[in-house]
Amino acid sequence: MPRALLSVSDKRGLVPFAQGLVALGWDLVSTGGTAHALSDASVAVTPIEQLTGFPEMMDGRVKTLHPAVHGGLLARRDVAEDLAALKAHGFETIDLVAVNLYPFRETVSRPGVTLAGAIEQIDIGGPSMLRSAAKNHQSVVVLVDPDDYPRVLEALQAGEVPVNLKRELATKVFRHTSAYDGAIASYLGAGEALPPALTLSLERRQALRYGENPQQAAAFYVTEEAEGLAGMTQHGGKELSFNNLLDVDATLLALEPWHRTTACVIIKHTTPCGLALGATAAEAFQRALATDPVSAFGSVVGFPCAVDADAVAAMKDLFIEVLVAPGFTPEALEALRARKNLRVVEIPAGTDTAALDFKRVRGGFLAQERFRYDADESGWKVATARAPTARELHDLRFAWAAVMSVKSNAILLARDGQAIGIGAGQMSRVDSSMLAAHKAKAAGFDTAGAVLASDAFFPFRDGVDEAAKAGVTAIIQPGGSVRDAETIQACDEHGMAMVFTGHRQFRH
Repeated sequence: MPRALLSVSDKRGLVPFAQGLVALGWDLVSTGGTAHALSDASVAVTPIEQLTGFPEMMDGRVKTLHPAVHGGLLARRDVAEDLAALKAHGFETIDLVAVNLYPFRETVSRPGVTLAGAIEQIDIGGPSMLRSAAKNHQSVVVLVDPDDYPRVLEALQAGEVPVNLKRELATKVFRHTSAYDGAIASYLGAGEALPPALTLSLERRQALRYGENPQQAAAFYVTEEAEGLAGMTQHGGKELSFNNLLDVDATLLALEPWHRTTACVIIKHTTPCGLALGATAAEAFQRALATDPVSAFGSVVGFPCAVDADAVAAMKDLFIEVLVAPGFTPEALEALRARKNLRVVEIPAGTDTAALDFKRVRGGFLAQERFRYDADESGWKVATARAPTARELHDLRFAWAAVMSVKSNAILLARDGQAIGIGAGQMSRVDSSMLAAHKAKAAGFDTAGAVLASDAFFPFRDGVDEAAKAGVTAIIQPGGSVRDAETIQACDEHGMAMVFTGHRQFRH
């Protein structure tokens, strides 16, 4: 009679699976709470202590670490010596294992959890059984995910579990235990911003048609926390592409300073081409679109607030690839159904708590602390003879928050809660200054009286001189250049105010 060992903390699907095995003539062995759950459902089960000859010890810390268990799992069915050893000790083979581990991640994610409480959720016997069964997967079916119960049961009902499915399930086990150990290491090493070793656990969420170009295969992988893009809900439109997902991520970055505001950002090629505040979502969109209506074609449009039917109506004439918001009114969703190709994505606000950002390089990864916009003005100082006026300071605050998500060298012109010209991705900062002024004028804005934000310091005064030609009256930048005095002098000559934040916002 084939034998299955069931020991699960997640009891989804347990009883139907066990009933199916019994109906096929399997003998069931189980531990603690799993055995109780099966007995309560009138499923015949043998307690683990009857298999091992030893009672559970130390509040259940020791129950499956026994040769009756691991011998039954590891015995090679085609090696006579292994089977003889089992028989000599009175053990039998175990042909299927269904185990899922103590809920360590769920425990440590709860507020107020103690170290002692977390340590008790470090599973020892579970990973050991899984690894033993997975090592011998040609003979043992191993399950770590309740979602796999139905297809294994279906295969058994048809005769036997195919070798390729056994291998797939074993692979899943090693990925799962690796991620589990990584979560424990991350918890115990908490406080180390950049630890000596990193374990990344990623699950493929979906295969993508292709990557940045059609000849590149691609897929979307998510972390187990299901935050950020992993927590999104798509309400309609075509499948999200590789480039769409990059732009959606850039949209979330650009929206970070505005999570309690009615605002709109328009992203093209991972950098904003429009950003503005408004009294309503519709007004915010119209003002953001005015920044650069030409570049907005085929963009990703994002809001930090709910999108209503008026906002949808305002967007009707613009070709948009993806619309991103933390919520949509029923009327908005109804109106959006008419735009069959528009991808409508809902992402809860403020969900990404990841501590590190990664960039792939040949031969490894670069890791850095995640950039977060800092609205603290306590380190700001006026560097010029003239201080900004109240209106200029209001605009400088907006511009400083807005330039944060622009690719460097980044220059942004703003007025009255609206970006009016953006210069991004240029090899020199003076070129970005000229481009921002050019884009503003091309969009029909009068740049006289506008303010300018620079994500990093001006290495020379030429960028300031270009701003003065455009009529800019105030600048905000980090400062810190060896030529700061030259830049300050240029501002004073032009009668401009300049604020140093002491904080760089460079995006390579």
